[in-house]
Amino acid sequence: MPIIKSELYIKAPIEICFDLARNIDIHTQSTSQTKEKAIGGVTSGLIELGQSVTWEAIHFGIKQHLTAKITEMDYPHFFVDEQVEGAFKRFWHCHTFTPHHGGTWMVDEFDYISPLGLLGKLADKLFLEQYMREFLMKRNLYMKRIAEQSAWF
Repeated sequence: MPIIKSELYIKAPIEICFDLARNIDIHTQSTSQTKEKAIGGVTSGLIELGQSVTWEAIHFGIKQHLTAKITEMDYPHFFVDEQVEGAFKRFWHCHTFTPHHGGTWMVDEFDYISPLGLLGKLADKLFLEQYMREFLMKRNLYMKRIAEQSAWF
């Protein structure tokens, strides 16, 4: 049961960072390498507490669908999305934002269980955990770039 945690300082106001992290269009742009797109639920704009989104993406050459729901939210400090349906046995993803030295400290925590029991645990060790770590960091760095550009306007 890997837990991937990353921390990132963003030189932008907390509200901008929070809204970028829950923006469906920004998510789609930041995951273009997997051709990720929203195909159900909230498909554009800001997702809110209690709402869900169904994503279609290509991971490891396989088209996959995953539905996540926003289960907790305290604007602009944190929100949690959890898998409702998808490839993982379970996932819980918490996005936390704290004002810090004129910007925002973002903590991204992704706690998941792979499917397929022992085979899933082996996949985690061999490649899946690293793949997810890089996938999430690439998305976070994209958000950072957008937030810091936006902060100048």
